[in-house]
Amino acid sequence: MFTPSISVVELILRAVCVYAFLFALIRFGGKKHVGEMAPFDFVLLLVLSETVQNALIGEDKSLPGGLVSAAALIFVSRVVGYASWRNGVAARFFEGVPVILVRHGKVREDALAREQITRSELMEALRREGCASLSRVRFAILENDGTITVGLNTPRAASAAGKGLEE
Repeated sequence: MFTPSISVVELILRAVCVYAFLFALIRFGGKKHVGEMAPFDFVLLLVLSETVQNALIGEDKSLPGGLVSAAALIFVSRVVGYASWRNGVAARFFEGVPVILVRHGKVREDALAREQITRSELMEALRREGCASLSRVRFAILENDGTITVGLNTPRAASAAGKGLEE
């Protein structure tokens, strides 16, 4: 129970590898799924955690083995967070970049397709923000966390619409 059956270095390497693999897998899944977790997404997350358990700790069932693996995962997460905070390139790699879905009332169909967002999902997000018409939308941005931020035209904003937005 208190003696790991594999070396601490191997436990740490396993944790780093599993973290990197799951990170890549989740990034491949897209931003849309990060912001809204449906029941099947939650089940997938649980099954993924069970699936990678053996890859993480192998046959080791010891308390220190589990603690070392957990500490290694937290450490890797902190390193990724720090790297993202300190370096713009790292931030774009680990966190992604926001994507403009609507600009000046015009839907960017290429962005919807790339992010696998249907037009009805976009319209639902706009309605949640109190907007029933695309003509009122100054911008709609898919944020890194999967949420959609909507900016509506106001009399003053209409004249300066789009300033500060980048493609």
